[in-house]
Amino acid sequence: MTNGGMTFDPAKHQMHPPRPFAEFCIGEVFRAPSRTMTDGVFAAFQAASGDNHPIHYDRAYLRRMGHADLMAHGYQTLIQAAIGASPLAHEMGEALIGFIEQSSRFLKPVYCGDTLYPEFEVTELKPGATTGVLTVAIRIHNQEGALVVEGHQSYLMRLT
Repeated sequence: MTNGGMTFDPAKHQMHPPRPFAEFCIGEVFRAPSRTMTDGVFAAFQAASGDNHPIHYDRAYLRRMGHADLMAHGYQTLIQAAIGASPLAHEMGEALIGFIEQSSRFLKPVYCGDTLYPEFEVTELKPGATTGVLTVAIRIHNQEGALVVEGHQSYLMRLT
């Protein structure tokens, strides 16, 4: 495609330059933008998941249970740790083959109105013959600085 004599190549339209597996380092930290858990996020998650337990959508039920507001489902909180929203996935580029493992611990409740701050720290790099596994520790904090989720994710990557 041309635009005023300049050629545009969609394959070169990148947010961050991609890096090969060997250029990632243990201890590197990547952050995703903060996200606030709004009524819309709760409604979208309920519709997508089919989870119809009142703890996620019935404020009167939650008040009776002693909660301040709608409580996010664990997976609703965990999806905030999708690496595609961070520079990490963009730097993996086309070397990223797939998401192969996930573990998580839900440490504190997340309520409607909370703002979450996801981060990913490279903790392990296991090269093989043609592929490698990059593992990150995931941490999600809320607006008060409390750690609400921790765990790890592993990704299979091409070495070249």
